[in-house]
Amino acid sequence: MTQRMDEGAPIAYTVLHAGVPVYAADGEQVGTVARVLAEPNVDIFHGVVVSSPVGMREVEAADVRGLYEHGVDLALDSAAFGALGDPRSGPAEGQATWDELHGRFGDGKA
Repeated sequence: MTQRMDEGAPIAYTVLHAGVPVYAADGEQVGTVARVLAEPNVDIFHGVVVSSPVGMREVEAADVRGLYEHGVDLALDSAAFGALGDPRSGPAEGQATWDELHGRFGDGKA
């Protein structure tokens, strides 16, 4: 398990910024927030897209344990995170394509 800095106070998804470190359940930093997947008009948080050394990874809200000023904690360990698919390479069964996600959640802001 790696040592990490104080992640700060808990926050809402609406103020989560791109570039915030993302930590797996085993403490390893697996990447940074690339974008937040949400429907703010109806206050629904769907998850985050993480930029990582193994590529972009989409993490569903159910696999996000906590959002903080300086970190996102996942319920997934680093091995499970690494096994997630790249949302741009095509969906797993039942998942949206990258273009569908981009169209639904827009661009420009995390």
